[in-house]
Amino acid sequence: MNGRRNRSDDAGLRALIAAGGTAGHVLPSLAIAAALRDRGVSVTFAGSPDRVEARLVPAAGYDFDSFEISGFPRRPSVALLRSLIRAGRAPRACAAILKRRRPHVVLGGGGYVAGPMVFAAWRQKLPAALTEADAHLGLANRLAAPFARRVFLAYGIPGRNGAKYLVTGRPVPAGHRGVPKQEGRARFGLPADRPVIAFFGALAGARSLNELAVGTYGGSGPAVLHVSGERDYEVIRQRVHRDDYVLVPSTSEFGAALAAPDLAISRAGGTVWELAASGTPAILVPYPHATADHQTLNARHFERGGGAVVVPEAELQRVPALVDELLADRARLDAMRAAMESMARPEAADEIAEELIALARG
Repeated sequence: MNGRRNRSDDAGLRALIAAGGTAGHVLPSLAIAAALRDRGVSVTFAGSPDRVEARLVPAAGYDFDSFEISGFPRRPSVALLRSLIRAGRAPRACAAILKRRRPHVVLGGGGYVAGPMVFAAWRQKLPAALTEADAHLGLANRLAAPFARRVFLAYGIPGRNGAKYLVTGRPVPAGHRGVPKQEGRARFGLPADRPVIAFFGALAGARSLNELAVGTYGGSGPAVLHVSGERDYEVIRQRVHRDDYVLVPSTSEFGAALAAPDLAISRAGGTVWELAASGTPAILVPYPHATADHQTLNARHFERGGGAVVVPEAELQRVPALVDELLADRARLDAMRAAMESMARPEAADEIAEELIALARG
């Protein structure tokens, strides 16, 4: 990787990032965009007009071009036919966006919007790269990889070796990086001198974790910070009967939320890298229906490193006893915290930005 240059060194370079479908794809891409912009590179985005990227990208201050594309249903249906038609048209729409934006480098940041953009870039002889946030290469990335010059991996993936593949970790947005623990607790009104646990699901929320949290701790127990997601919030809040159970549907201060607890109970999507960046020990409950069970693969990485304990969804009843066991063992929690910090990759966005600039410069 090249040494970091001054902001003005790469002024005039343009990058286009296609990412979408979920916040787990968009947020790391925004972290990379910020690292590129910090180096003087102009960045625009492309994605679906009706998914989360259409909201998050403009809110972060980047120009956004949309094109029609959707994921493929797993079974034959009219919806599958529509998806195939959109997929056939997408490369032409992407080519038009590339001709208008004239980027020097293209990044497929995840989701089904990435593939046609990387393919269109390859056809125009533009250097392109991909990012993979999970421990399994998704279908879109497997299809697009032959057309990319670099593939940035969050985890090492068997069979994905050689100069094209670079393990960088998952980029974490600046707003999702941890703050000092006491500052995080103060922001959410949590006690400074007592154990605190936290529950994190996906953006929409994880119903099983939400039910576990409020069913076990809604009336008593350690202090709780519960980020429930919007879907279940109204129902859950009626079952909380404690002042030190802080329930929020979402938060713009997620870095503070990650840093506040002694122990987190979480799904194992992209949040695992944010927990690592905050040095927060975790009980990870992988979403059991994730494609190729990639959340379990993600979770096992951090368990092997000593920062997390994995509990399958089918064994969710084990979590309360495990919480008690870990909170009572300060030495073990301290060791888990150190392990999480050691596995964090805080320079991931910067490393990817430098690699993209090198591709743009040829």
